[in-house]
Formats: sequence, C-alpha cells, structure tokens
Amino acid sequence: MHDTATIENRTFDEISVGDSASVSRTLTERDIQLFALASGDVNPAHMDPEYAEGDMFHHVIAHGLWGGGLISAVLGTELPGPGTIYLGQSFRFLKPVSLGDHITATVTVKEKREKHHALTLDCQCTNQRGEAVITGEAEVMAPTEKIRRKRVELPRVVIPDHDVHAALVKRCRGGEPVPTAIVHPCSAVALSAALEAAEAGMIVPILVGPQVKIESVAQEAGIDISGLRIEAAPHSHAAAARGVDLVISGEARLLMKGSLHTDELMHAVLDKTHGLRTERRLSHVYVMDVPGHEPPLLISDAAINVAPTLMEKADIIRNAIDVAHVIGIETPRVAILSASETVMPVMESTLDAAALCKMADRGQITGGVLDGPLAFDNAISAIAAREKGIVSPVAGNAEILIVPTLEAGNMLAKELTFLAGADAAGIVLGARVPIILTSRADSERTRIASCALGVLLSRAGTLAAPGLAE
Repeated sequence: MHDTATIENRTFDEISVGDSASVSRTLTERDIQLFALASGDVNPAHMDPEYAEGDMFHHVIAHGLWGGGLISAVLGTELPGPGTIYLGQSFRFLKPVSLGDHITATVTVKEKREKHHALTLDCQCTNQRGEAVITGEAEVMAPTEKIRRKRVELPRVVIPDHDVHAALVKRCRGGEPVPTAIVHPCSAVALSAALEAAEAGMIVPILVGPQVKIESVAQEAGIDISGLRIEAAPHSHAAAARGVDLVISGEARLLMKGSLHTDELMHAVLDKTHGLRTERRLSHVYVMDVPGHEPPLLISDAAINVAPTLMEKADIIRNAIDVAHVIGIETPRVAILSASETVMPVMESTLDAAALCKMADRGQITGGVLDGPLAFDNAISAIAAREKGIVSPVAGNAEILIVPTLEAGNMLAKELTFLAGADAAGIVLGARVPIILTSRADSERTRIASCALGVLLSRAGTLAAPGLAE
C-alpha cells in the first residue's frame, strides 16, 4: 500500500523504460488565484470572469503552466521523486482547462542514459473525459541514492476574496437607486465611495456639507461631481442636522457618514425634538467578511451602545436578526458572548445571556436561534464546542455574535480586520432609516459593501429600519 505520510524516490537503477506515475487534481478558483499570486500572471483570461466571457473560450480557464506544475509534481514526488534534477521540459497545450476539470498528469519513462543518469520522459495531462490537454517531454537527472522522507505538510493559505460583500453588492444591482444623504463628504475616500455606489446603481448621492470644501477635495482627487446635488452646510454639525432634515422631508432614505466624527452624526440622529428615533434602540451591526470563514459573521454592538442593559441587548439582538434576514440568513444562529460558557453570578454578562435566551423561549425575541453564554471559541468552532461538551444548535456555528460591551465588540471587529484580513461593512439600525457608519480607516471596498447593506435594508423596510411610513 502506498504510504501517503512519506515520500520516497526511485533511483536510476530502479527505473525501467516504460515505468510511469501520475498525480490528479481538480481545478478550483483557489488554484487559479494561488498560481497567479505565485507567478504574478494576472491575465484577465484567468482572473476576470466578465472579461473571459468575451474571449475565445467564453469562461475563465487555468494558466497553461498550472497543468505543467502537475507534471513537475509527479517528477519531484513520484518518478523519479526526491533528488531529481530538472534539465528541460517541452509543452504543447491542446485544450483549455476549466474550473471543475479533473486533471491527471502522467509521466512515462521513454529513455535511460547512463551518462549523468539522465532520463527522458513523455508527459501528458488528461481531463476527466480522457482528452489530452497538455503533452510534452521532460529531461531529468535521476537520483542515485535512496531517499525516504516524511511528506512535508503544506501551509494553510487563506485568500481574502471577500465573496460575502461581493454578493451584497451584486444583490443591489438592478433595483431602484436609493436617495442617500452623504454627510460631510470632505475626503477623497468618502467622495469616491459615493460615486462608485452611484455608478453601480445603488444610490443617488446628495452631498451635504461645505460646498467649497467638497468641490476642492473633488478637484484635487480628480473626481467628477458635476452631476451631483450639493446641499450646502457650513460645518460638520450643520451637515449632520441637514442630513437628518433631508430624511424627515423624504428627500433621502439613507444616511451615510462622511469625514466627520460618529458622535456628531449620532447627536443629530438622536435629537429628541427633531431626530430620527423610533421605539427600537439604535444599535450598530458589523457584517464581517472573514477570509477562510465561509458564512458572514455579524457582530453587535461595537459602535453605539457602550454598556447595554438587558433590555437594550434584546433590541440589539432584534436589529441584528433583521440584518441577517435581509442578507439571506433565514434563521440566524445567535451566540451571546461572554468570557465563559457557564452562568456565573460574578459575571453579569453571563446572567444577561441566560435571561435573553429565556426571553427567546417565551417569544420576546423571534426570528433566530439563541444560545449563551458562549465564549468566542466555542461560538464559532465546532471543535472547541465539542471539547467543552456543549450541545447546542448555535455553538460552533454562530452567525451573529452579541458582545457584552462596546469595547469587546470594537476589539473583536478590529482584530478580525487587522489580523485576519476581514472586511467590516457597518450599519446602524433602529432609526427611521439605516445609517451607513463607516470608519476613516475603511477601504473603498468596505465603504461600498456598507452602502450595499444600507440599500438592501432600506428596500426591505424592516422594523430595525422602518422607513418614514412608520
């Protein structure tokens, strides 16, 4: 039986003409991305589905040398194996290799020469239909000493593809653009994100702030805002108030934070006489697109409620569940986080978690499945949950993470962003319209995803973002 835990060569003396060996692999999008990363070959025929639709094959295909790499793998690991020295290689590329194709690379010894222990090998890659996609010939120097080593474990490579946020943006296309008040867009990043969202058909931007400053920033950044409405306001405080007025008058159905402090915008939103309050508690939700973690992770609250009470946490959960429904999670699994998965009277967050779960049992919180208290590890890792003996439909599979305090949520979201390469689309719910709350450190891609999230919520008209009719 072939020992897959070790790698062993065949020496020159052990090899006969006619000997052959093979390796097989099914082409995935990740394979193409990794090959492009290693080689630097970002030809759009391999990387851009929209471009590839118009080329001769009408779909994305593998780099030709991806199949050549499989031949190299056979030579280096099977025949002759470790100790082989590559001397030369020829290729003919007969057919394209497409996503999902199962490719088998085979090398067959054609000739042996005692001088330099040289081998000539016929090389061929075939697809799952038995069709040859690559043929060629390799020249190698075979090893003369037996080598048997433990097979090296490959590193885990995470590609930050951000498919979750890309899907949000895609879902927005084709619908009616939502009039959006961009409050104090006095930076190139804020302006370019608004323009890109507008060009994607998601929003109709209304730029609210100092007109001269907005136009100056646009000119310096080479951004054309000539077709956009500008609502003049002398400073950031006035811009926040004017943005709220536009919502109240029905001229805007979304608010988006530009280059002003969150407190300034939220002060206008929460104004008791002229704000956008509803019966729901305002709360912030991050929709985290974490590379290597397939479902989105919703984190709340990491920006509005500093130390929420039990009843405030109930609204935070309701708002987060509404977001989950809008982005396509029918029955979200909600983990109420603490530092322990057991109820401990000295840790108030565990008591709150237990009470919130009982509220859900009594129908006070609906639309999701709740469990808590749960520590972060056993909320998202099925292995960690099993090791702790936790039996729960939520543990190990959580889609919503409810944090005990703003500090905990803020740190968790930023750790995922800056250490795990996550993107964090942010939205504030519970006001009369969704509020797109971005950070000055956010990338343009993240701002666009936040816009998409706001647009989807505005169109859905949930209780967390009820719209002016409410």
